[in-house]
Amino acid sequence: MRSFTIPVSRSIKSLLMMFCDSIMIVVALGLSFTLLGKEFPEQSQIFYFSIATALSVFVLARIDLYRAIILYMGLQSGFLVLKGVTITTFFIAVAYFFAETPSPLDYSILPIFWMMALLFIGGSRFVAKVLLQSLIRNFRPREPVIIYGAGSSGMQLLVALQNGDQYLPVAFVDDSHGMLGSTVHGIRVHSPNSLYELIESYSVRKILLAIPSATILERKEILNRLEHLPVHVKTVPDLFDMVSGKSDVGEVRDIDIEDLLGREIVPPNPELLGACITGQSVMVTGAGGSIGSELCRQIVSINPARVVLLDSFEYGLYEVERELKEKLLLIGGGEEIKVVALLGSVCNKSQMENAISSFNVDTVYHVAAYKQVPMVEKNIVEGAQNNILGTLVAANAAMKYEVKNFVLISTDKAVRPTNFMGATKRFAEQVLQALAQTEQSTKFSMVRFGNVLGSSGSVVPLFRRQIKSGGPVTVTHPEVTRYFMTVQEAAQLVLQAGSMSTGGDVFVLDMNEPIRIDDLAKKMVHLMGYDVKDGNSYRGDIAIEYSGLRPGEKLYEELLIGESVTGTEHPKILRAEEETLSWEVLHKLLNRLKMACDSIDLPGVRAVLLEAVDGFEPKEEAAAPLWEVDIESPQKDLSQVSDVDKKNENVTSLFKD
Repeated sequence: MRSFTIPVSRSIKSLLMMFCDSIMIVVALGLSFTLLGKEFPEQSQIFYFSIATALSVFVLARIDLYRAIILYMGLQSGFLVLKGVTITTFFIAVAYFFAETPSPLDYSILPIFWMMALLFIGGSRFVAKVLLQSLIRNFRPREPVIIYGAGSSGMQLLVALQNGDQYLPVAFVDDSHGMLGSTVHGIRVHSPNSLYELIESYSVRKILLAIPSATILERKEILNRLEHLPVHVKTVPDLFDMVSGKSDVGEVRDIDIEDLLGREIVPPNPELLGACITGQSVMVTGAGGSIGSELCRQIVSINPARVVLLDSFEYGLYEVERELKEKLLLIGGGEEIKVVALLGSVCNKSQMENAISSFNVDTVYHVAAYKQVPMVEKNIVEGAQNNILGTLVAANAAMKYEVKNFVLISTDKAVRPTNFMGATKRFAEQVLQALAQTEQSTKFSMVRFGNVLGSSGSVVPLFRRQIKSGGPVTVTHPEVTRYFMTVQEAAQLVLQAGSMSTGGDVFVLDMNEPIRIDDLAKKMVHLMGYDVKDGNSYRGDIAIEYSGLRPGEKLYEELLIGESVTGTEHPKILRAEEETLSWEVLHKLLNRLKMACDSIDLPGVRAVLLEAVDGFEPKEEAAAPLWEVDIESPQKDLSQVSDVDKKNENVTSLFKD
């Protein structure tokens, strides 16, 4: 707009519009007399009508008609015009009564004047708006789009786009047969069967979904229908985001991957959600990560007395603390619910014990872990220390101070693992299962599930970045499959599962059917408006390349070790019965593991994991540490260790006798 508008102050524009409205009131009054064949008042009698006109313009200014921007005038501005013209007609009626007209008074002139004034004052603004929109359309061409959904959201989106300068709506598409053939704000509603012809006729490259009230399965069905069309599919926010104020109906964004999965989410059970949280002090380890932070968001909504956040990732901890405090201020719980952020590691025994005792923790959600398979594969010692020994430290601290519930967040990679990350997580599960056999005051449980969408390291944001940069999209193997769940659903189910613990439970979340990563990548390419490049003819836009399975990676994941599984109070949560090692056996293995980690003995760590984790089949021998030792530098003589080192706490002090 700036390229073809004159920079004039708002006050000058208002004065100009007042002058124009004054002229239009006078013209409307003159035409009213003329249409009825009446003589217009003499010059001496025009005084009253001049006063009425001046008062009318003053009232129009007082009701803020001149503050309305013509380009964005809508229904509300139309009501202002109607109100102003009605008041103007009243002033003209009073002036007509006091003016001495040459002929008898004929008040039928008033409704004619009202219609004329409405036509001139309101119509002039409508014409100006159309002309401005036409100028924008001609001087700044907009991209043609089709809106899928002609309901209230589609209409609001249409108005928002028509007032904008980016998209030009050319057609509506709707599944409702009652809407077909009708016109909404000048845009015709078509059947979904006409999509291909509409795309060709209008050279459309984008379709905007305006169906926020559709169910997940309905959205998935529509996306499957749109997948093979040569368009980029975008969507407006869902109803929750619009009602909560997170998004505006005019906002459009890329399709959420949740829509492609088509998972129907079971509403949470309020009793299960609040059993371990409401009115209690809750600790979340690994609170700065994607899963930990989502758990924190949901926990503060269930009215805990206190939320203790623990993480070694400083920035992530800062961000989740800031977000939670802002959220509590908005919902009015900033004073009742305390948020405590602790920077530290679960491997620090003194810190864990001090934190749990100082804040009287009732429930611990143990999320802190290294989860990236390739990274742990290269850093086996640190993975074992954090995932296994860190879990043991946290569990011992919980038992010492009689924490009621301790919930471990596990992974499907712990089932018959082929990588060290999965092996460390299965070992951690067995530690809690063994402790549960000897401990009565603290209920230990673990929740096992697959990949979480939106978590750190998820393939979905990686694929999206690769597609936007022109490809290629990298998939490890054409047959690799994974279970997927949204981070919000996973957190809800974790909170509910922990409430059903009886001690030593292995809860498995129902992840539905696994999804081929290759299919997921192709769907994302298609829905972002591109074609997959064929490997033979090199047609298309985005190539998919297969990089091969990474070290320790499997083609498919499992959720159950054995066949014994039972249902629970929640239809999406199962309880698995699995064999585990006794505490006596694990105690010895843990001592060996601690000594191997302290001495950076990778073969020793590998040997312990092989012995402790049934079904563990690593793909490769344990490699040397990532860092290299300078063979020419003097090596430390272990026999000369200082007395301070010798006085360090014995490894067995970590474990409960």
